[in-house]
Amino acid sequence: MATAAEKCATFRRLHESGCFVMPNPWDVGTTRYLQHLGFPALATTSAGAAFSIGCPDSDRAVSCETMLGHIAELAAASDLPMNADFGSGYARDPDGVAANVERCVATGVAGLSIEDSTGDAGEPLFPLEHAVERLRAARAAIDRHRGDVLLTGRSEGFVAGRPDLADAIRRLIAYAEAGADCLYAPGIATGEQIDAVVRAVAPKPVNVLVGAAMALSRADLAGLGVRRISVGSGLARAAWGAFMRAAGAIAETGRFDALADAASGAELNRFFGADRTRRGRAADL
Repeated sequence: MATAAEKCATFRRLHESGCFVMPNPWDVGTTRYLQHLGFPALATTSAGAAFSIGCPDSDRAVSCETMLGHIAELAAASDLPMNADFGSGYARDPDGVAANVERCVATGVAGLSIEDSTGDAGEPLFPLEHAVERLRAARAAIDRHRGDVLLTGRSEGFVAGRPDLADAIRRLIAYAEAGADCLYAPGIATGEQIDAVVRAVAPKPVNVLVGAAMALSRADLAGLGVRRISVGSGLARAAWGAFMRAAGAIAETGRFDALADAASGAELNRFFGADRTRRGRAADL
């Protein structure tokens, strides 16, 4: 099993050149299967985690303690670097963000992100000056505890009802200056928007969210200069979609045809049995 320091070093190297996909598992099983597929890094999804325990995706619905336990479990389940979707830091004030970031770093993650969303529909984003103070506090907390952890600054306007590209870019530039290693504006989707963000924050790497079907491919995004691609809750929602369609068909028609698309139990047993054996051998080394 790779050490936390080794995972951090690997994660930082991935951000130096090229373009990589960092999918988002929501439990130990999906974490191990995504590693099996050969992805170089993984990230948690706050939404996927929340849905799995019957909660909406909200810092208010899922406690910081619950999310930290989830992040620690997934970070320990994989040999790959794990980036933590840490919401808005589970605090409004910079000191609270710093304290929680230190706890997140202690879970063994290789990176974490901090949003500028407030959770208030009337005023969905923190004022820029306050958002910058929160990012600076997160950066300082990481540097005090384990400075090799990569910090991503997120501008949430496009997913919080304020789709203003100029404002998103202004915020991302400020977050880069405040110490963010990677920049992320979930919700931007066109080549023009992505190109503008990449150029504005260069040479800092940019993460692009592909949470739904998109015309742009990985090669297209790489051509635009994107360094990192995540899918957010996309895989979790795809699984929920299949579950809801199958369960709904059973409830509505009494037929079980939708189960024809289910994964084979034998195949899953083979995979998890082999994976458990491999991990046991690695632990003995």
